[in-house]
Amino acid sequence: MTNGRAIADHWATGDVYDRIAAALTRAGKRLDSVTIEDLAPVDHVHAGGLPATAKLADRLGIEPGQRVLDIGCGLGGPARYIAARFGCAVSGIDITGPFVDAANKLTALVRMIGQVRIQQGDALQLPYPDGEFDAAYTQHVTMNVADRPRFFAEAYRVLKPGGRFGLTEHGLGVRGHPHHPVPWSVDGSGAYLVTPAETRAILERTGFRDIVVEDTGPEYVAAYRGVIQKADSGTLPLLGLHVVLGESLLEKTRNSARNIEEGRTHPIQVLCRKPR
Repeated sequence: MTNGRAIADHWATGDVYDRIAAALTRAGKRLDSVTIEDLAPVDHVHAGGLPATAKLADRLGIEPGQRVLDIGCGLGGPARYIAARFGCAVSGIDITGPFVDAANKLTALVRMIGQVRIQQGDALQLPYPDGEFDAAYTQHVTMNVADRPRFFAEAYRVLKPGGRFGLTEHGLGVRGHPHHPVPWSVDGSGAYLVTPAETRAILERTGFRDIVVEDTGPEYVAAYRGVIQKADSGTLPLLGLHVVLGESLLEKTRNSARNIEEGRTHPIQVLCRKPR
């Protein structure tokens, strides 16, 4: 990533795990018996949360015993969910140190160290050999990636022939010029949105085939509006992304919904595969 330190610091600084542990305690959860279901409201750090993770996972064709890569894994919620659901091994990599530290502690908390391995690193230089993984995915990471061809090329490289790749992102809408702040950028710096058509074209040039692009805008708006309604009525739960992303999350959520509705952003889910 270009300006990787700034992007990492944008997402998290300080002790993220302590904030989550404190929120769990306030919510009446015992740390010695926490489950991945308990963590779901706070550790799926992307639009749509757990339902969006499940939707993407449904399409990846993962089988028990396979190896899966989460690129930009954040707090590791999707990695733990997929490992538990499919009985597979998931590796995660993220540029944000406080996320990686918290992810490993949360993985230990739910006793999944043997299935989920998370490390700090750069998606543009993945520390894995060629053809290592049966499937790979990335959720709401590419908005901060300037060199998208290289990002996709690295994902392609580490996949086995026939391996599937999935991604979700906020693409650039027909109107452009999104309102800020949004979750991935306070003022537009560090943001590199492209249109869904450009994303498809780069994937094709990389070598991916059977590319399917789906519009996720309506479901994202519904999710954003649900959060806004709870915030306005004072009924936000103790556990939620605000624990990780802070008080500015509500303004970012309002702008995210508005950007989609005004055609400034165009969220998509993409599935494709590396040829055999």
